[in-house]
Parts: sequence; C-alpha cells; structure tokens
Amino acid sequence: MSALEEPAVALATAGHQTTPVLDVVIPVHNEEVQLAATVNRLRDHLLAMPWSFRITIADNASTDSTSAIGRRLSHTYPDVRLQHLAEKGRGRALRHVWSKSDSDVLVYMDVDLSTDLGALLPLVAPLISGHSDLAIGSRLAGSARVERGFQREFISRSYNLILRQSLRVGFSDAQCGFKAIRRDAARELLPLVKDQEWFFDTELLTVAERAGLRIHEVPVDWIDDPDSRVDIVRTAINDLKGVLRLGTSLARGQLPLREVAVSLGRTSDDAAIGRLGSQVAIFLLIGVLSTLAYAALFLGLRQVTDALPANLLALLVTAVANTAANRRFSFGVRGVAGALRQHVQGLVVFAIGLGATSGAILLLPHGSPPAAEVAVLTVTNLAVTVMRFVAMRFWMFRQRVIRQVSTRSVPASFRPARSRAVPGPVDPAGPRGRSRAGRAPSR
Repeated sequence: MSALEEPAVALATAGHQTTPVLDVVIPVHNEEVQLAATVNRLRDHLLAMPWSFRITIADNASTDSTSAIGRRLSHTYPDVRLQHLAEKGRGRALRHVWSKSDSDVLVYMDVDLSTDLGALLPLVAPLISGHSDLAIGSRLAGSARVERGFQREFISRSYNLILRQSLRVGFSDAQCGFKAIRRDAARELLPLVKDQEWFFDTELLTVAERAGLRIHEVPVDWIDDPDSRVDIVRTAINDLKGVLRLGTSLARGQLPLREVAVSLGRTSDDAAIGRLGSQVAIFLLIGVLSTLAYAALFLGLRQVTDALPANLLALLVTAVANTAANRRFSFGVRGVAGALRQHVQGLVVFAIGLGATSGAILLLPHGSPPAAEVAVLTVTNLAVTVMRFVAMRFWMFRQRVIRQVSTRSVPASFRPARSRAVPGPVDPAGPRGRSRAGRAPSR
C-alpha cells in the first residue's frame, strides 16, 4: 500500500512501530493552558486525513507544567511524543526535531492553532506528490481570511515588504506559523540556517528559494490569538538584524546554493543562481564600481599614454575583475569548474565593449579634453554593461533548469505500489470504511 492510500494509523500497536508520513511539530514554551486541547483537536483532524502521522511536542525550556502535560499526552496516545530542550527558541526547537525526524514530510504549526486546520491537507499534499519542496500558509494571499488588529497587520505587511525589497523574495508571508517541508529538503537546508528564534522561518524560506526549490503557498483562514506573548519590538529588531546578516551572506556568495539544488536533484548545477531581481541589483552594484574603477584607471593612464591604449588597458583590467565578481556574487558560481571557459567568453564580451568604446573615442573631435572623453566613454560603457548582463545571463552563466518530478525525486514511501494505479486527488475526508489500528472503522 502506498503512502497516498494508507489511512492514518497509530504508530505503536501490539509492539509494532511504523514510520509516519507526517511529523507535525508544535513548539511550546509555558503553554500549560492550551496544550492538551490543541493536541486533542489536532489529533482528531489528523485521524481524518489519509496519511499516518506523529505529533511532536517540542517543549523548549518551559518552567510551568507544560512538560508534564506533554508527557501525559505522549503516554495516552502512541502517536504523540514529547521532546524537551533546555534552551528557548522556536527555530532551535524546529531544527532539533526536524533534523532527527524519520518522517518524509515535516510540518510545523503554532500551539494556538490560529490557522484553520482545513488548510493542512492542501499544505502537505504538494510535498507528498513531489510537486513542491516546501509549503507555507499565507495570510497575505488574496483569498486569505484574516482577523487581527491593525498593529499586527501593519507590522506583518511592512516586514514582508522589507523582505521583498531587500532580499528580493517571491513568497508572500514569511512568518505565518503554518509550514511544511520535505525531509530531504530539510536535511540540506537546516545546516545553512543560522537563526534559532523567530527569523528561522524567513531564513529557511529565503535560502530555499535562492537554491531554486519550489515553495507552495496556501491561503489560510487565520484568527489572531489575543493571548500571544511575543515581544513584537524585540522580535522586529532581531528580524531586521537577520535580514542584514542573510543579505550580506547572499551578496558575498557564502552559501552553497547550487550544491543544495544539485544534491536534491531538483535543478541542474546552473540553476541555483538566485532570482532575476537579485541578479540585476548585484550586477548593477558591481557595474557601478567597475565604471568608477574604469574612469579612475583611464584618467591615470591618460597621463602617460594616448586615449586608445589607455582605454584598452583600463577596460581589460576592469572587464576581468567584473567577470570574476559577477561570476561569484551575481550568478552564485563558485569553484574552478568552467572558470576558464567563462573568462574566455568574458574576453569576447570585452572585445565587443572595446570596439564600442574605441569607436566612441574615434568619433570625438580631435583635441577633445580628457573630461569629455570620460563622459562619452562612461555613457558608452553603460550601454555595454546592459549587453554584458544579457551575455552573462543567457550565454556565460546560462540557466538550464531541469525539474522533472520522477520517482527518483519522490521518497520511497510516497511512491505508489507497482500493483496499484497512481491515486487520484486525495479525499479530504480520508478513506472511508477502513479500519484504523486501535479504532473502529470511520462512520
């Protein structure tokens, strides 16, 4: 029986254990009031879904009776377990549980269940089918229904706007406490995520997107929890620090994004080079610095030689440096593989740029002052810069995306049995009339 067909079952019956398809993690800190009700409500919902599951209570440094309640729940239900961490931090709790889980799909939700559980099946289904690598609930999607105060609405929208403008992300809601990730993706991404607290979600999603992984968004029905104890000001400051740190790491090419994509078999080793907007922004910054360096070199060389040789030397030096910088930072290419070919292609682009700038010099009236030469050459170089970006993106560092969802990219537990046809759409009500271990057949 395939994972798509099996009913939800208890994990331990008559001494026999199975590996659940879903591991639903609830990070908690001093949540003695609502923990039991949340687990019972969530468990009832999961029992109606068509996959086996485990609920993991990740208690991070609670000082009330949260741990005792979690232990009692784990003793009552074989599909509930408790993990205790000595330190606080939502990101730390998720990292700890996800890195050790044997389930194929790892889910996370807040203990207050602000997100309606009706969104859980569409959250995990694209991951189980192999269509997507991560899935998130979005309160900012057009069809989402959200009830919360003006302050939280303003902060949420402002934060996600900052992310789109600074990190050039494509997902709409980084902070909704309702997410899922495939285990194979988590294994590759978690070592690259540094934050241990609230910025963990944003960092995970940004790195995943930059690595070329697919993120599925589900519009959710969401009601704000008036009892939330999150320190908004402190969290906002730490998040902005996280944005600066992550943006710096991405700009410097310090994250092995291509290696992640290749390891997961989701894209070719040329595809994990970031979004077009990020490429353009970094390329323009490098272009401005190259242009300033070119102007300075040209003026310096002009003191000892004529305009044409000064232009040749200044353009050659800055072109080589420009290719190396864009290779590393704009297009995320690291290592020596292909470097020689790319630099030769860069010299071809350099030759075209040299012809354009030399032609501009020859068109100047004889005896023009150096300042006029610099002005004309700067304008010409801007046009050459646009040409260089097009050449780099579509020729030198051309993307060759390979995204075939085959049985190689789908975990074994997701693959349909040979003797059965591939299942159709999942019935949200779950299989009917099938016995669940320890339960009577559903009615």
